[in-house]
Amino acid sequence: QLQLVESGGGLVQPGGSLRLSCAGSGFSLDYYVVVWFRQAPGKEREGVACISSSGVSTNYGDSVQGRFTIARDNAKNMVYLQMNNLNPDDTAVYSCAADLGATAVSCFDHAMEFWGKGTLVTVSS
Repeated sequence: QLQLVESGGGLVQPGGSLRLSCAGSGFSLDYYVVVWFRQAPGKEREGVACISSSGVSTNYGDSVQGRFTIARDNAKNMVYLQMNNLNPDDTAVYSCAADLGATAVSCFDHAMEFWGKGTLVTVSS
């Protein structure tokens, strides 16, 4: 079965950090652009970060620029999202998605082929 599996979510205090992981299962992520999205209760889905297949190009949403870092390890078939200086507005379900045809420029608006089920991040004191 071809799927993406997220992990690493949880409860963290404001100012804290978390690292999310996205694993490809049943297929290789090597040639895919991978995107992290998030959706908070009552809000629209938001593009957070994306990374090109080679890892050379990245793109970030304005609200996370400078705080979040996306990286990939193709040898492990994994993509990571390092989240620092978290605040309550970062509370959301974070999902990773992958597509062959997307680019690091178009990633937030491109239809994605594969989606994970998401992992919940809660930032609260």
